[in-house]
Amino acid sequence: MSKFLTLTAAAAALFAATPAHAQSGAADYPNKAVRVVVTVPAGGGVDTVTRLLTERLRQKLGQPFVIENKGGAGGNIAAEFVSQADPDGYTLMASQPAPITTNAVLYKKLNFDPTAFVPVALMSSAPNVLLVKNDFPAKTLAEFMAYVKSNPASLNYASQGPGTTSHLTAELFNKIAGSKLTHVPYKGTGPALNDIVAGHVDLIFMQLEAAIKLHENGKARILAVTTEKRIPQLPDIPTMAEGGMKDFISDTWNALSAPPKTPQPIVARLNAAVNDVLKLPEMQEQYRKLGLQLGGGSPQDLAKVIKDDTTRWGDVIKEAKIPQI
Repeated sequence: MSKFLTLTAAAAALFAATPAHAQSGAADYPNKAVRVVVTVPAGGGVDTVTRLLTERLRQKLGQPFVIENKGGAGGNIAAEFVSQADPDGYTLMASQPAPITTNAVLYKKLNFDPTAFVPVALMSSAPNVLLVKNDFPAKTLAEFMAYVKSNPASLNYASQGPGTTSHLTAELFNKIAGSKLTHVPYKGTGPALNDIVAGHVDLIFMQLEAAIKLHENGKARILAVTTEKRIPQLPDIPTMAEGGMKDFISDTWNALSAPPKTPQPIVARLNAAVNDVLKLPEMQEQYRKLGLQLGGGSPQDLAKVIKDDTTRWGDVIKEAKIPQI
């Protein structure tokens, strides 16, 4: 039997170990393994943050947090799965914004209600960057903008999937720059970056933590950050605004959500645990190295972030006339 099958069998045994009647309240929660369904394949930004966080949650709460990656369809595959899970706190979703924000606007039909998920906690947020393949002809942001102006329809861009922040940020760029970059969607960050490194696609707008290692190792190049000001991790890299893209601001975040109708006492216990973990010095240092900003806050804080981003990027979808899927 392979190691993977052995681990899978062990995880299944953990989930089956506790009777249903013991799962009803928050007093003894959690008393068995918690399944965390990640909306992207292994290696993506959400996946990295989730693994950091759940390892500390395991230590704090005394139960395993078993990660399952269900990438694809901009997070919809994972979201549909979690939406149908028992609302007992033993199945959670770790996601980028798309499945709980803009997918409601972008997709003609969803087999779940994005607004029905129960916000648990913001895990992290991060600035986005413009990452290009290593042999891209433009070596600076100024050269990139000139190249796009001269070749408005010659480039393609990768995304982590339709409706993801990487997709919508590129469409915002198309709108402001008057370009026609061609969308090449992937099932998550990992597959998209593989093709950036291989040179099969030209560029991607994506979160800093997944791009900076490629930049530092010379496998791809960051030409700009999408923040208002330059960031400490990349002091020599200009902002998009410095390249003439005024008000071009984009960031992304990762959140922990629970199935619809999950009891508030369980949500409150999880939220408190996440906030406690994020206060640990070693966690803060890991976040700093990855270029991440700490999440945390209340479930109500996360609900506001979700609402604001749904409006913000929903407007981009409509203004850019992105067709529904």
